[in-house]
Amino acid sequence: MADFSMVETGKRIRELRKGMNMSQRELAERAGVAQNTVSQYENGTSELSLSVLANFAKILDTTADYLLGLSEY
Repeated sequence: MADFSMVETGKRIRELRKGMNMSQRELAERAGVAQNTVSQYENGTSELSLSVLANFAKILDTTADYLLGLSEY
């Protein structure tokens, strides 16, 4: 199994969010979580649930595999 890093996942979330000119607050509202929770995810200090991961992938127009670092696309 591939190594998993919440820090890398957080970097990918931040990169995609900023690329869409979206604030943490907007992502949080769309995903149904608090803004400080998005910050924790982006900093790699909190683990995403499967439902939040799926929501983020949909909102950020990517795949869960990309967010988890399992693919490069």
